[in-house]
Amino acid sequence: MTFTQILHMYGIIIVEFLFEYSVFAVLFLHKLNRRNKFVLRAVLGFVAVFAIGLPVAWFYTAFGGTLWGRILVYTFLFAVFTVFAWLCFEESYFTVLFCCGMAYAAQNLAYKVYLIVWTFGEKLRLYDGWGANFDLYYRLMYYTIFAVCVAAFWFLFIRRITSKLQDKELNYKMILLTFFILGITIFLCSVEDLYFAKLCVERENRFDNDVYYVLRQTGNAFSAVCCVIVILLASKSIVESRLLKEVEYLKYAIRQGERQYRISKDSIELINIKCHDIKYKLDALMAQGDMGADAVKALRDSISFYDLKKDTGNQLLNVLITEKGFYCEQNEINFSCMIDGEKLEFMEAGDLYCLFGNLIDNALEAVKEIEDKARRIVNLSVKAKGGFILVQEENYFNGVREFEDGLPITTKKDKNSHGFGMRSLRMIVKKYGGELTTFVSDNIFHLNIIFSRREKL
Repeated sequence: MTFTQILHMYGIIIVEFLFEYSVFAVLFLHKLNRRNKFVLRAVLGFVAVFAIGLPVAWFYTAFGGTLWGRILVYTFLFAVFTVFAWLCFEESYFTVLFCCGMAYAAQNLAYKVYLIVWTFGEKLRLYDGWGANFDLYYRLMYYTIFAVCVAAFWFLFIRRITSKLQDKELNYKMILLTFFILGITIFLCSVEDLYFAKLCVERENRFDNDVYYVLRQTGNAFSAVCCVIVILLASKSIVESRLLKEVEYLKYAIRQGERQYRISKDSIELINIKCHDIKYKLDALMAQGDMGADAVKALRDSISFYDLKKDTGNQLLNVLITEKGFYCEQNEINFSCMIDGEKLEFMEAGDLYCLFGNLIDNALEAVKEIEDKARRIVNLSVKAKGGFILVQEENYFNGVREFEDGLPITTKKDKNSHGFGMRSLRMIVKKYGGELTTFVSDNIFHLNIIFSRREKL
């Protein structure tokens, strides 16, 4: 074994694998929370991993012809990469391990897709005319297929889940199952690459026996399917964990809504009682001549806002609208309501408070940021039309609203801890068989809800 042989093996096996694996790892990891001095850590990490690859190349040259040697090489490189990745990201090691595992599955899937295409081409003798440019055309074809696979994985899968890859959202049992399947895939791939290489003629993946060709392609397809299963299981785990988190949030929000309703109801009733008492005392003072009519009128006007009795036809909405009215008065927001609350009696109190509380809070938060006070307007209406109940909310807003799955994306920086409000609205609406839609027109945000008219569930 010469140093030249080791360098050759390092270049065509270790570096090539680490490069491909790094591409997918970066795509899976880039949304995670980064540690301080991330760029320096990342650069040093890549240098260290590729440096460690040199002695690994020596080991591969010496023992890569054995099954255990080949499995050990790729397992070791995977483990080393995950350690350095964890040193770059401020996440649990399990989260980083999961992302790196998915990157390995994607890299292996891309490799198997290439093998399926290449082996099929060898069967048809498509590459016999490449002659002296064989190595060049081989690499061009290899990395063209690899680039196509990377683009396909990114648009079809990776970009949809990377923003959700947080430790608290992972289903550990499902992830362990995916790694078990991935382990089987690594073993089978090593067996296939090692022993089918001995059955080739002229060059790798060319067979003079159709049985060998069919077995090789079957193995490639099986390994690819295993990698697809791993990726789908991971995606399913993330989606289910996300949904469970949203359900828990919704349950919590409903409980808090019921509690807040009771508190607000008592507070508003107390305010109304006190306002009435103050008015009677003012009348008494004016009758005794202790205060002038103008002074009494001024005091009456100053407290008249707090002596509110909104009548929407629904006691809960009366309390909620009154409470939000106080906030609007303090922040100079024009809050216009035309609500036929009787039409919403079919909804449970907690759901009703959570639905309209979130809906109104989102609108008030949006208009509060507007400097032009003339545009601080929120319109809310609930009415029956035909066999349906329509809920409509409109408000101005600053900036640009982006949408995902028909709902506006939260404008807060921490996307993982916010943005549940709108999804909780949709969940409540669907609970009662309704539909929720949102859209933007002329810098006005529109939210529409439609229910079928029916009795309380």
